[in-house]
Amino acid sequence: MGVKGDKESSKGNNAIEALMEKLDSIEGLTYKKMFGGFGLFHESRMFGIVNSKGDSYFKVNEQTKQSYLKANSEQHSKMPYFTIPIVVLNNHDLLNKWAKESIEISKK
Repeated sequence: MGVKGDKESSKGNNAIEALMEKLDSIEGLTYKKMFGGFGLFHESRMFGIVNSKGDSYFKVNEQTKQSYLKANSEQHSKMPYFTIPIVVLNNHDLLNKWAKESIEISKK
């Protein structure tokens, strides 16, 4: 998601497609356009964001937040979403682990 009124961009479109491809082993994932970016959902619960600039975020809680901060992740405004570090994006197993953690957080 971006700022209300942001226009959809090719960076955002490419980023959501790439992220969906990397997470294809997790069943039940969907996404929809929201505020110039995208919301990433698992069984209708939002657990991730891709903004119009192509930045990807996962939902965190107090326990998982520390891993994101150690990896120099940045918070999405005041929302409980932090950028997915490039080292995680480039590691299939770690990306899927972090996605599953965010999915579980979204269920609470």
